[in-house]
Amino acid sequence: MRKVLFIFGTRPEAIKLCPVVLRLAREPALAVRVCVTGQHRAMLDQVLAAFRIRPDHDLNLMQPDQTLLESTSRILAALEPVLELEAPDLVLVQGDTTTTLCGALAAFYRRIPVAHVEAGLRTGDLNQPFPEEANRVLATRLATLHFAATEWAASNLLAEGVDPRRIWVTGNTVIDAVLHVARELEAGRLEGGDWCALDPARKLIVVTAHRRESFGEGMEQICRALVRLAWRDDVQLVYPVH
Repeated sequence: MRKVLFIFGTRPEAIKLCPVVLRLAREPALAVRVCVTGQHRAMLDQVLAAFRIRPDHDLNLMQPDQTLLESTSRILAALEPVLELEAPDLVLVQGDTTTTLCGALAAFYRRIPVAHVEAGLRTGDLNQPFPEEANRVLATRLATLHFAATEWAASNLLAEGVDPRRIWVTGNTVIDAVLHVARELEAGRLEGGDWCALDPARKLIVVTAHRRESFGEGMEQICRALVRLAWRDDVQLVYPVH
């Protein structure tokens, strides 16, 4: 039996990987293990609960005000005993977070193949977004299997010399997450939010902005654009913040 170890630590990673965890767990030829770093503690736990996934390893490494260097060193050190214990045939990471890079690097150091979900996203500037662009570029160099969400992402990988036989265009697994949650809500297994304030006759715009580049002037520009949109009577805005 082959063993697959998922390594993730943030809410976005969990949202996009939990459907994959559930799907692979149904394969009789695979043993699935989940390791979370706790990079986003409370928000990560919310997603795990929604998918009813209990991690096999919870490193719980989140600390207030830790720097990128501190979090990177802590995650790498904590993954060593997990990889030694589990000895997986494949490590699966997602996206472009610090946990993504550390999971790929730790597996590479132990000569374990790495699969990268949502591979190939690029801006061409290592500082935009920071540090995510560098994280995903480095993850590509460390990965053996590359699961791109779009043909454009796959073309970026090809331009960087990735073997086309190791690239699969899969679509974005966030769609699988949305479908899963919709089924759970319909079946009454999840409690939905209070949406009574929304007008079904008006178009809904969901806003998200959380990266470092959104702070300061970037956030001011976003808010000015939202103010202009808010004056329209045919749309409504929902902006989840954390």
